[in-house]
Amino acid sequence: MKKYIGSIFLISLLWACKEETKIAENSSQEITEYKPITDENLENAVIYEANIRQYSEAGTFNEFTKDIPQLKELGVKVIWLMPIFPISEKNRKAKGDLMVHDIKDENERTKYLGSYYAVADYTGINPDLGTEEDLEALIKTAHDNGMFVILDWVANHTGWDNKWITEHPEYYTKNEAGEIIFPAGTDWTDTADLNYDNLELRKAMIESMKYWVEKHNIDGFRSDVAHEVPTDFWNDATAQLQAIKPLFMLAESEKKDLFTTAFDMGYNWEGHHLMNEMAQGKRDVTAWDEYMERNDTAYQKDDILMNFITNHDENSWNGTVKERMGDAQELMLAFQYVIPGMPLIYSGQEYGMDYRLKFFEKDSIPKTKGKVWEQMKKLGELKKNNPALNGGKNAADYKRLSTNDDKKIYAISRSKNGNEIFFIGNFSKNSIKTNVNGLKGDYLNLMSGTTVTIDGNSPTVLRSYEYLMLEPIK
Repeated sequence: MKKYIGSIFLISLLWACKEETKIAENSSQEITEYKPITDENLENAVIYEANIRQYSEAGTFNEFTKDIPQLKELGVKVIWLMPIFPISEKNRKAKGDLMVHDIKDENERTKYLGSYYAVADYTGINPDLGTEEDLEALIKTAHDNGMFVILDWVANHTGWDNKWITEHPEYYTKNEAGEIIFPAGTDWTDTADLNYDNLELRKAMIESMKYWVEKHNIDGFRSDVAHEVPTDFWNDATAQLQAIKPLFMLAESEKKDLFTTAFDMGYNWEGHHLMNEMAQGKRDVTAWDEYMERNDTAYQKDDILMNFITNHDENSWNGTVKERMGDAQELMLAFQYVIPGMPLIYSGQEYGMDYRLKFFEKDSIPKTKGKVWEQMKKLGELKKNNPALNGGKNAADYKRLSTNDDKKIYAISRSKNGNEIFFIGNFSKNSIKTNVNGLKGDYLNLMSGTTVTIDGNSPTVLRSYEYLMLEPIK
């Protein structure tokens, strides 16, 4: 009997130790029960564009997966994976006008890995990035951390090695001589243009998209040059995909009819270009007022715009944030969080990356946390926890506040459910004394944690490109 009781005690002790180990293992990482994405999730979301090839020296899924938990510090809720598919070798681009096959030195040729957007197989995985199991681990890690994963989908064109080229040449656009061509009006000579007049192509494309939802449990798609593909295709595709489970759809476009049925969010390209011009002193803030007024009638109330100061195209081809925005870069980063919409972080931006990533060759981002990380961390916390910065389909109210200098000082109020945040920014290189109509009393500076008192008589001094994000102290 004592032996039996002793055995029970030993088993109980081992089980308790096992439970303690389990709790200890999970204490540093709270596991979130996965549920499909909802509109509510979008209200306080930050989206992260993951350039897997350049994210690490290895350029693999596994190296990125390790860092997913810390992205929670930045308020990231949606991870957008740049194309993960095998890249075509035929007509692969190298540099300038050169294709890889134009380079005689074989060692030199191996440097050029091709464009992510020249897809060789819509249901395959680029082996340079890892295996199917590695991708599954990435998706599960994201889901365990309360995040969602969307794939970059290239529906407008394929690479020249894609099996459809030989098996279904009727899927492609052809010239008068019957030859498949690259997309008209572009220099995308490494890709072949798809012809959406062909109904079988539409079916095949939708089936390829379904594959990733059904087999890999992905949460949506970022659709490359979505406006170059017929809207009625996207309407049909989204309806069939959403029948599987709720998904999040992002269009690389501002074409208005894409948002009626097919897409939840689009690119804020016009706003982005305006931010560049404002940072460079080419436009003043009245241009932003005009832009916001146009948006009131151009978009539906539940349309979402993705706000960004950089992305893979901007960084590689048009310059770094520092190159384009100079001393205004901190102000513009805060601005993209406080205006209606969803802010984007591009790989390396969180580490203050100040160089252009190579597009067709291997490169890597910095990994030292500094000033930008800390700013993003504070902005991400505010975005996540304060409904006044909600930017989804039920966005917080946006109100422009008048000042004594409405060309250089931009002041707004964002409010929802009894929460209110005031943003005041100096969009000039000179210090300005300003009074903001309607602001009087004590406010918490949400970025510094200090108290700001505005008496309504003495002006507030804002240094060059300085901003305040204030919450009333009640």
